[in-house]
Amino acid sequence: MNSLIAKALSSGFLTIDEGKKLFRDLALADLMWIGNELRKKYHPHGRVTWIIDRNVNITNACVSGCKFCNFYKPVSNEACYITSTEEYIQKIDEMHKLGGNQLLLQGGMHPHLGIDFYTNLFSSLKKLYPSLRLHALGPPEIVHLAKMEKLSFREVLEKLVASGMDSLPGAGAEILVDRVRREISPVKCTAVEWLEVMKQAHIMDLTTSATMMFGHIETLEERLEHMVGIREVQAQKPAGHKGFLSFIPWPFQDEGTVLLKKFGISNHVTSEEYIRMIAISRIMLPNIPNIQASWLTVGKETAQLCLHAGANDFGSIMIEENVVSSAGAHNSMDAEGMQRAIREAGFIPQLRNQDFAWQ
Repeated sequence: MNSLIAKALSSGFLTIDEGKKLFRDLALADLMWIGNELRKKYHPHGRVTWIIDRNVNITNACVSGCKFCNFYKPVSNEACYITSTEEYIQKIDEMHKLGGNQLLLQGGMHPHLGIDFYTNLFSSLKKLYPSLRLHALGPPEIVHLAKMEKLSFREVLEKLVASGMDSLPGAGAEILVDRVRREISPVKCTAVEWLEVMKQAHIMDLTTSATMMFGHIETLEERLEHMVGIREVQAQKPAGHKGFLSFIPWPFQDEGTVLLKKFGISNHVTSEEYIRMIAISRIMLPNIPNIQASWLTVGKETAQLCLHAGANDFGSIMIEENVVSSAGAHNSMDAEGMQRAIREAGFIPQLRNQDFAWQ
């Protein structure tokens, strides 16, 4: 155990078995201590970053049918929508008044919206708001568009970037193990496809992030396999390129989902388990600089403890969020509350942008 701890503290790449041993056998305080020591190594200034942005859903029509998602609608459903230009203008103006300048643009994999729709949307928004940053789509949408348009992942990314996309979220990762993906999101891209999209984005030096939704049908080994896959892609990025700037693990939200109603699978992730996951994320991912605590899904108090277990980022105030909240995540925080929460935990709040540049 001492040699494992030393390997972790020296930012060594732990194997899945080594990560599992630390996660299972160490006391919570000891695991938190390792995560905190590594956080201080990468972020010695005592600052915790946060951002003001707005999550706008392009459409709720989706062919994926993920068993954990209450947000999507089949394309034939009368409740389907595509956000209009007028709605974007209203939402962006409201965001600007609150001090934000970035849209997190996500939505369903609409079967009838091709690459031209997205490039026209991005270029139109940039024409209206030249300084607006677009943190848009995710690997599943890139794979979906590539197959629809018979283009490579790289070609889709190049067209989107040329039209105004600034960064690529790590959305749709869930667990990057195909056994799990076949069960909970069988229509979405495979783990290899998700990772390959990110490899191409990194070659282009496009800012990206990575996520993990856990606490459903996956094993601990599969959570760690997910981290190792992300770590390996990060290790392959060209020297000097940004790659994954952050990792955001968050627990499955089960309220009203097919997983809960049909299969009886609920979220049993306790506060202690989530804090352990933050710590092991910091330990297993020594080449990813920022670890985010998901206050939206675990609440303020647990997220504050995560800042002493390896996390150094509190994410967004979430001016608008419709997907996770539709499955039971009902926490909320404004800019003042975000800064107060960070100070209460003993840190200095630092506003950032998507590239983690201080504002």
